[in-house]
Amino acid sequence: MGFLATYIMRGRMQAIMIACFLSLLSLTLPPISIVSSATIALVTLRRGASEGGYVLICACLAAAILGFFLIGNYQLTLFYSLFLWVPVWVIAVILREGQHLFLAIEIVIGIAILAILIAYGYQPHLGDAWQVELYGFLADVVTETNPDVPNETVAASLSLFFHFMLTGLIAQIYVLSLLAGLFLGRAWQAILYNPGGFKKEYLGLKGQKKLAIITLIILAVAWVSSGLLAEICWNITVLFFVLYAFLGTVVLHCTFSVMKRKQILIPFLYISIVLVPHALIPAAIIGLSDTWLNLRKTILNQPNT
Repeated sequence: MGFLATYIMRGRMQAIMIACFLSLLSLTLPPISIVSSATIALVTLRRGASEGGYVLICACLAAAILGFFLIGNYQLTLFYSLFLWVPVWVIAVILREGQHLFLAIEIVIGIAILAILIAYGYQPHLGDAWQVELYGFLADVVTETNPDVPNETVAASLSLFFHFMLTGLIAQIYVLSLLAGLFLGRAWQAILYNPGGFKKEYLGLKGQKKLAIITLIILAVAWVSSGLLAEICWNITVLFFVLYAFLGTVVLHCTFSVMKRKQILIPFLYISIVLVPHALIPAAIIGLSDTWLNLRKTILNQPNT
């Protein structure tokens, strides 16, 4: 996709056109929103906050105008574009100024945690609200796919899902979307101006001990508490679980990269992470352990990359 990055960096109009067009297209094909966000990230990372902000504002106005003429609703396309681009612009500005990729990841996680707290502040019985809206649909799906499971078991399992996981999963999906857009923008920047730079930056990602301690404290509170506090803590734990699964994947990538069959092992690693959800559990354990044990140095017997 280097050709697309080259086109985006030719000028403001090209960047605005790509961001706007892909934003509207992602209304029907959601994964394309990642490329749209990456457009804003690339411009911001390379040319600064003001230039990225200019492209963002103009692209939002263009999306609103097109939304008015195409679907008769400019508010939808305007607010959808702002929802996509403003957070990734903020993170890109922070990354450009601080030059620390993990700091940007921490800020994204912090934004998601704040969103969870705001959601529960607005609706303290958020789990019950999810259950009212979605129970009938999900119960039918579970019953059809697992007809031998008793209704009482289905009801109990879905209740746990609605109260202790669903809010965190929604926040997790948004976090992954933001980070995917940021990473793609950073990778484009490396392709155009610093070949190999993103790979080195990505493989050098490592968790911070303070964040790991906070994670363990929240997990402990979730485990021993009950009621609303437990519900909030478990949903926040879902976010941290994905963070450390990601960091564990980086550790495994580094390990496999020095093996003879790395061309097979590395693609297999990422395919497994995507297609086998249970693979996230050992990856998260590795990611959390690496914070203290520096597993890459231990396994490879060399300084971190």
